[in-house]
Amino acid sequence: MNFFSAMEIAASGLGAQRTRMNVLASNLANARTTRSENGDGPYRRLDPVFRAVPLQDRFEELQRDPQAANAFMVEVPEIRQDDSPPQQVYEPSHPDADENGYVALPNVNVVEEMVNMITASRAYESGVTVMQTLKTMARSAISISG
Repeated sequence: MNFFSAMEIAASGLGAQRTRMNVLASNLANARTTRSENGDGPYRRLDPVFRAVPLQDRFEELQRDPQAANAFMVEVPEIRQDDSPPQQVYEPSHPDADENGYVALPNVNVVEEMVNMITASRAYESGVTVMQTLKTMARSAISISG
């Protein structure tokens, strides 16, 4: 596998984690949103779906490279809505309370979202470290050949 393939793999991971962090931030920002844009109930939690894509499928020049057969990139083909039921909280004075005084709040668990944000952040940091290591290796290789 060449230097640029390694960079592509690391970059795909960074992009996937950035998407994940954006979705998590949206979930956290809407943790108390009781009305969606179209008015059909509370905000629904979103989840990015990751998929491994063989590196050989993305770059024709790697189709004959045996080392590339075990290399995968990451992509986010879709962002799914979590269909778990909303939280029911008794708040009779809330404008969106039903006839029994319960308000349907989003199916967002703030603690769980924060844990997911920390793991996404650490995964992103790991990807940045890989990119920095690859750059250092490339500089060393250039200085050796020069």
